[in-house]
Amino acid sequence: MTETARLEDRWAVFHRWGPYGLLLMSSLMAWVIADALGMGAGELLACGALVVTAVAAELWWGRGARTPPAGPSPAGVRQYAVRWALGFALTWLNPLFAFYAVLGYFSTDLLPRRLRRAGLFATAVTVAGSQAGGLPPDGRTGWAVFGGLLAANSLLVFLFGHFANLEEDRARTQAAAIAELERTNTALQQALDENAALHSQLLVQAREAGVADERRRLAAEIHDTLAQGLTGIIAQLQVAASTPDPDAGRDRLDRALALARESLGEARRSVHNLSPVALADGGLTGALGRAVTEWGERTEVKAEFTVTGTAEPLHDEMAATLLRIAQEALANTARHAGASRVGVTLSYMGDEVTLDIRDDGRGFDPLAVPAHTSSGGFGLDGMRARAERVAGSLTVESEPGGGTAVSARVPLVRHDP
Repeated sequence: MTETARLEDRWAVFHRWGPYGLLLMSSLMAWVIADALGMGAGELLACGALVVTAVAAELWWGRGARTPPAGPSPAGVRQYAVRWALGFALTWLNPLFAFYAVLGYFSTDLLPRRLRRAGLFATAVTVAGSQAGGLPPDGRTGWAVFGGLLAANSLLVFLFGHFANLEEDRARTQAAAIAELERTNTALQQALDENAALHSQLLVQAREAGVADERRRLAAEIHDTLAQGLTGIIAQLQVAASTPDPDAGRDRLDRALALARESLGEARRSVHNLSPVALADGGLTGALGRAVTEWGERTEVKAEFTVTGTAEPLHDEMAATLLRIAQEALANTARHAGASRVGVTLSYMGDEVTLDIRDDGRGFDPLAVPAHTSSGGFGLDGMRARAERVAGSLTVESEPGGGTAVSARVPLVRHDP
């Protein structure tokens, strides 16, 4: 239980039992000095009747059929008025009943805020009358003393009332802040729960996206290694089977065997997501030079490789991307272009690297090419996806009868030593 809650509980106990205690104490003290004050039998009887009435009223408010008012309300105004009237009448008969009348100072929460000053002043009248020796005051001196005491009591109660109002405002503001904080905490908890659910959903989606991306990567790698290697092997075996020269046939068989071994090694490296084995010796420039030379020998098409700018060691991912794009472009040229000459240019230009593959083949309409070729390859879309995966780009320029130019651009990200 908080300190505020404990304080409220203690005030509730006082409001419940305090009136009885103050009334009992006032009655005992008034009875003791009744003779000294010269109270007659009629005054004593009146006091007894008023005390009984006060007890009955307190029982009615606290334990009767009605629920006692818990704050400003018409019922609370009536309760305050009745309690003040009883206290004033008893104090008029015997000044010591002011101990009961002082209860009015603690009951102002029953009044609306606009009536609290009037209630405090009315209670101050009763208390000042008791302090002046009883009501009504005797002579001018008595009235003067009563006026001074009333002024002093009014000043004090108004000052304390002002502080009480400030405290009430502070408590109201604090309660509003606590309520707002609770609403904010509730909203925050809901947001956290939603974020947790969203986080779980994103993890599932990221896992699925990772699986899909890995499948695409493997498919592209298999296409660039096994599929192209098998295509080259088949071409060499076909030539070997149709040539009458045993030496030429043996040479073709040796090339087919070398292609098979190279394809097997590349397949293993692709599964483990390693860089192409061709990049291990001479980097990208050496790998491209060998790839262009071997492609020209296999296809018997004149192929030239050129490097411009200052060659720099590239990050493995960048180098592998450009090598795979070159291999795919050359494979497409061999299958579809019918070219007699091919030029491959690797250009180092400041903060980017450009790879250009040009041929003098039959050309095509780039807008009419399907996403996947009829032979099951990934074609232009696959090369473009490779470039975009490393923040690069790929453009294709071609027209029927006008040859083809494929240009890939990637950022120049240097190799990590």
